[in-house]
Amino acid sequence: MIHSVVRQTSQFILQRSQPSYQRFLLSKIDFNDRLIGIKGARGSGKTTLLLQYAKQCGLPLSKVLYVSCDHPAMVDADLFELAMTFYQEGGKLLLLDESHKAKQLGASLKAIYDTFDLKVIFSGSSAIQMTHQSADLSRRAVIFHLPALSFREFLEIETGIQIKAFSLAELLKNHQDIALDLTAQFRPIEHFRAYTQHGAYPFYQESLNNYPLKLLEVINHTIDSDLTSIFHIDSSKLDKLKKMLYLLCATPPLELNKAKISAALEASWPTIDKYIQLMASADLIHHLRGGSGMRAVNKPNKLLLANPNLFYVLCAEPNSGSVRESFFVSQLSHQHQVHYHHQADFIIDEQAIFEIGGAGKTKKQLQSLDNSYLALDDIEVGDHNTIPLWMFGLLY
Repeated sequence: MIHSVVRQTSQFILQRSQPSYQRFLLSKIDFNDRLIGIKGARGSGKTTLLLQYAKQCGLPLSKVLYVSCDHPAMVDADLFELAMTFYQEGGKLLLLDESHKAKQLGASLKAIYDTFDLKVIFSGSSAIQMTHQSADLSRRAVIFHLPALSFREFLEIETGIQIKAFSLAELLKNHQDIALDLTAQFRPIEHFRAYTQHGAYPFYQESLNNYPLKLLEVINHTIDSDLTSIFHIDSSKLDKLKKMLYLLCATPPLELNKAKISAALEASWPTIDKYIQLMASADLIHHLRGGSGMRAVNKPNKLLLANPNLFYVLCAEPNSGSVRESFFVSQLSHQHQVHYHHQADFIIDEQAIFEIGGAGKTKKQLQSLDNSYLALDDIEVGDHNTIPLWMFGLLY
């Protein structure tokens, strides 16, 4: 039989009430696939999504097993043996949360998929990379990424108004009409200010007072536990990863100057470059490379914290330019390619060029650029190629 603690814990968790608001990804996943992975930053709502699906899938709870792979009862557990016992007892749906904590995850999932007629949904850190697993899951698992809460989702939670997700093409073409319609229903600037400070993670709803402490815990746990367990980082090096976050927090949007960053972190560039890739894989930073074209070849890359909320818990006075750019990149990078532009700020899908700024920003830098736009803070409604920054939070 399945370990009694695992079974009882599963029953307790599956019987708990879940938030009524459902993140966009729940309706996007085709749950007919037998092996589904959901990766994303800690606190983004992966566990809630698993449990919401368990309640709406139509199976009795006796046919569903929820397992958190970081539970003490799972320390020496064999996932294949657990799945075999569950299947023999009539199980239909196996939910594996915090799966990056499981030993031999790739090999176990491959064996489960190939052996049993069992649906498995596993979730874990954004740093999960199937290339690091011993078994090839590329033909078996369908992997989805759950990003931070979008501004659109935050608005739906706060206002109770159902708001359509717009494509970037729709937004660029019809932003003025869209803004006029939405601003008649709520005050976007007020909500935008709240979102940038505490709206990127669904757990803000539990307690605004405790939100900064919980977010700091997310950051520390991601570095101290997730990255070290997946990539075997020496614990003595962890302070350099955290120092990098603080470096990004209080400075203007940081261009990659290898010498300056190496000196600030007291580490060689190859080591820092490795840390940058790890932090990006864990949804803690954005590492933006230059766009295409010869003029971009010698342009340095750019680093930003992954979302605006990180700025407000890591430093007393966040740089406003970095916060704006972090918001823009966080809202577009889920569905689009975002590159650092050689003349403006960003180029999206190698086509649309954007300059980000406050309400007083002019089009001077964009005069010679076709298909270029201003994304401005502190304005509710735009005009022509000037678009309110908040509207780029309506894309998912």
